[in-house]
Amino acid sequence: MLPDGEARDVYVVDGRVTYEPQAGAETWAEGWVVPGLVDAHCHLGLDDHGPVGSAETEQQALDDRDGGALLVRDCGSAADTSWVQERNDLPRLIRCGRHLSATKRYIRGYAHEVEPDELAAYAAQEARRGDGWVKLVGDWIDRDAGDLTPSFPAEAFAAAIEAAQAEGAKVTAHCFGHDVLPGLIEAGIDCLEHGTGLTEDLVDAMVAHGTALVPTVMQLDEFPGHASAGEKRFPDYAATMRDLYERMPATLGAAYEAGVPIYAGSDGGGISRHGNLAGEVQALTRIGMSPYDALGAASWRAREWLGHPGLEEGAPADLVVYPSDPLEDLSVLRRPSAVVLRGVRVV
Repeated sequence: MLPDGEARDVYVVDGRVTYEPQAGAETWAEGWVVPGLVDAHCHLGLDDHGPVGSAETEQQALDDRDGGALLVRDCGSAADTSWVQERNDLPRLIRCGRHLSATKRYIRGYAHEVEPDELAAYAAQEARRGDGWVKLVGDWIDRDAGDLTPSFPAEAFAAAIEAAQAEGAKVTAHCFGHDVLPGLIEAGIDCLEHGTGLTEDLVDAMVAHGTALVPTVMQLDEFPGHASAGEKRFPDYAATMRDLYERMPATLGAAYEAGVPIYAGSDGGGISRHGNLAGEVQALTRIGMSPYDALGAASWRAREWLGHPGLEEGAPADLVVYPSDPLEDLSVLRRPSAVVLRGVRVV
């Protein structure tokens, strides 16, 4: 059983984990038991064009669940997915509310598009609507500048972070480039998504502030395609995206080596498919993470970060069983022998 590697029998009684032997217990599966996986960056209810209906959202959630992701931190959705929380057969969901972006500076249909003086009020609003997280769009292509630029002035970001945190929420931000990062980190943002613009001094600042990072490595593999698509009209943007991509393994690896808390997110939704968290765990090893740390970033460490228990005595029985040791071959994460959610075997 991971994370400790101890050989133990795990029993499920009344939906909870126990290690007390149970007479007459039915064996569901034998193998390596892992606390339910966590997709820390996912977008239930979205596709390429914006919000989708409940049937498609349900299928997205089932795909995530069947891939072992039993806890999902939504990272921005224009759809009302609160009903997912009422379904015991769907993953546990921490909703983030809707993205907050500058006017005409993000994917159409995804965000509340606001002006700088409105950002703090919208951050407070989304903090009240969600489950403890607010998502800012830190930077995006500026068609006038022809390159990535911060979506808002640093003082507007700082006011929004303060407003959301005053409502008891944590704040994260989409960040590809460098220029937006110093102000966000200094303002006390709780997490960064992607983080390809980090530098050594900013990594040190993240460590000092306890700022988390969800890199979504599989999503970053799309950078060369973004560069090619925009090169004719925006050559500077294309050059920036290629440079960020070339430096990405070293950039994110430096954050890992420095001790920045890193968590796994598939970025499912939009162009990325749901149910592929296993691919992101494997991708994390490309930035230098050990298999143990990469899996922990998608399981026990992520559960602790988000305030959910693992496999301790009496915890809700959310777990995944694999036929062989994932630390020997992470590809086995694609082939669970059993998925148990809320004490019920669902796969």
